[in-house]
Amino acid sequence: MTEQQPQAAEPTVVLSAADLGAFVTALLTRRGVPEPDAALLADTLVTAELWGHASHGVLRLPWYAARLDSGAMAAVTLVEPVTDNGAVVVLDGRDGIGQVVAQRAVKLGVERARQHGIAGIAVRNSGHFGTAAYFTRAAAEAGCVAILVTNASPAMAPWGGRRKSIGTNPWSIAAPAGRHGVVVMDLANTAVARGKVYLAAERGEPIPEGWAAAADGTPTTDPAAAIAGLIQPMAGAKGYVISFMMDVLAGVLTGSAFGDSVVGPYDPQRRSGAGHLLIVIDPAATGEPAEFASRMEQLVDETRSDELAAWSDAILVPGELEDRNRATNERDGIRLARATWDALLTLAAESGVDRPPTTTDPTNQQDQPEEARA
Repeated sequence: MTEQQPQAAEPTVVLSAADLGAFVTALLTRRGVPEPDAALLADTLVTAELWGHASHGVLRLPWYAARLDSGAMAAVTLVEPVTDNGAVVVLDGRDGIGQVVAQRAVKLGVERARQHGIAGIAVRNSGHFGTAAYFTRAAAEAGCVAILVTNASPAMAPWGGRRKSIGTNPWSIAAPAGRHGVVVMDLANTAVARGKVYLAAERGEPIPEGWAAAADGTPTTDPAAAIAGLIQPMAGAKGYVISFMMDVLAGVLTGSAFGDSVVGPYDPQRRSGAGHLLIVIDPAATGEPAEFASRMEQLVDETRSDELAAWSDAILVPGELEDRNRATNERDGIRLARATWDALLTLAAESGVDRPPTTTDPTNQQDQPEEARA
């Protein structure tokens, strides 16, 4: 198989986060999404761009638009309670917008954790919700510790197998950290989140070795072959077993789809069936909140002050890289690959939405595909 060669990229497009958010919101409301829900979905995509995770940013909007147009994803999200046992609630997303479903789960989870000390919100029949950290951060900013698990469409083979049947099944943990704000982890159980392969394809760039294999199992650096083939698990068999168990939590336990029955945002026609499990813990249930904050501050301080490796210029705690990226991108603007911008302009022309003001970056500065989402 011939590997994809790097192509000369066209200048990237630069625009402000506010302009991009308003633009995406308008594109969604023209498709029947209520304005508050459209603004939320837009904010999740723009926030991913600000964090430096363009793979989970606005390149996904055309996929969501196609699913709205076909009816695979409902424009009006109506979340219904299935069972309510106080500390444990099951919600049915009724094929609505995954971000809207997840936000409502977080709101309910924080409320119930404050009542019971801990809450579990199981979600069925939802959809792709973007970056899990967006939602665990919200719970942490409200003073709670949060764990969020979701399942995804097949991306890798089970260890020892060759058929694509296991999802990346991402998960995130976030906690308030006193004067340090929030610490947060967000990762897929594959060597890379699949969206980063799509991002490389849009940029006309090869992917690093070790990310993926072609359909015949041959290692590949061609993103197109990787999309048609298999994403490799992180840490070998460990990534596979973690992903399997995350599907137990997000799919089997919640009563939603699981295994190769889950449909990703890349499919414009079929309902997703994605499930989520959110666990929210109020630190006040285990001790004094002030003591928890102090202990978190100590952990962060001690970690950051550790002795540096020869290759390192700083030690960062989980979520700190995204905070730094956000500050830079809010100041300098968000850079979009030309292919991503052209796809948004096509949606705008179809929807009668005016394009926002932009500039171009002739130096083609853009984030390189990341090794992992973290």
